[in-house]
Amino acid sequence: MRRQRSETEQQIADLLQTARRSLGLSVAFFSRLDGTTQHLEVVESSIPLVFHDGVTQPQDTSFCQAVLDGELPAVMPDVTDFPAAMRLRPARVPRIRSYVTAPVRLSDGTVYGSFCAFGLRSDPELSTRDQALMEVLANAASVIIEPELREEQRRTEIEQRIVPVMAGGGPVVVLQPIVDLATGERRGAEALSRFPGEWGRAPDTVFAEAHSIGAGDRLELQALARAAALLDDVPGYVSMNVSPATLLTTRCLDLLASLPLPRVLLELSEHDQVADYAALGAALAPLRAAGMRLAIDDVGAGFSSLRHIVVTDPDVIKIDRSIVSGLDTDPVLARLVESLVDFAHGGAVRVVAEGVETASEHAVLRALGVDDGQGWHFGRPAPAGVLAVAPQDARALAG
Repeated sequence: MRRQRSETEQQIADLLQTARRSLGLSVAFFSRLDGTTQHLEVVESSIPLVFHDGVTQPQDTSFCQAVLDGELPAVMPDVTDFPAAMRLRPARVPRIRSYVTAPVRLSDGTVYGSFCAFGLRSDPELSTRDQALMEVLANAASVIIEPELREEQRRTEIEQRIVPVMAGGGPVVVLQPIVDLATGERRGAEALSRFPGEWGRAPDTVFAEAHSIGAGDRLELQALARAAALLDDVPGYVSMNVSPATLLTTRCLDLLASLPLPRVLLELSEHDQVADYAALGAALAPLRAAGMRLAIDDVGAGFSSLRHIVVTDPDVIKIDRSIVSGLDTDPVLARLVESLVDFAHGGAVRVVAEGVETASEHAVLRALGVDDGQGWHFGRPAPAGVLAVAPQDARALAG
């Protein structure tokens, strides 16, 4: 029994059926060439018990490869007229006697495979016009298969990078201090995931890639577990990031429930879509009742901040660095931060400014009433051991 074809395969089959019926030949097929093997991925045949999807044969013995190598013409009305063809296996099994083919080329010019049709009898009417039809159909096939092929290649590339990291227990996790802007006291630290620098990808991008191949929850849980393991190494709270979708998984909720929750600040990005706020609230309720605090990250970087804040009722909002950077010289940014502080403090919500890089930014943020700060001005992300033994001097930070 023939397996169910995918939507893409059925579209290819429709093109092959057009070729076979238009040319009056016995079999039409689309084959993939991988360098050693010819894979007949989709076959339209008047004799399906003999010729069907999934048949393979050595690539170097195929008519298709001989045509690509210039040893045979693309159209052979009578295969017996071509000694080079008669030496190849298809001339004996299945005893092909008429044949036409066109290469399936991707947009970069790469030959992916071939679009072929053949008959078990010679066909003197087979001509270059028929080859032109096959070329049109082969081009149509390439347009159909390339998006799926590129997606498969994208997934493979991501898997080859991410799977070894997950096999090793997940990303490296470092800590960046979060300090009280008024006193300079270090209140806690954010756990930040780090991936190999040669990837050239920000952590948010890597997690998004992982989710796109179905590995995002596992990678996030590994990062969360590594962040949780640092609680014993540093004083204060540890701020941990998780997406709403991963948070709702049983494994994530179980992991969080096992932690000393009064020392955990859980961050949800305002960029992350929340499909079900009721479910999110229900999942968070017992954790928050046990002492865990909730933060909304990246506030001000998009348009969903207010809804996120109003619906989730966080304990902390973290102002995105895009608003913090340069606010000491930009009165518009300063007014925006001031309005966010007024809004947050009206609901007893603490405000953290991210991306603080200069003493001037620190001073303006403090004057605007921002509670805490995080950024290179207070310390770069570092291993937990560095953070534990080298706290910033409180008086120096407080100015």
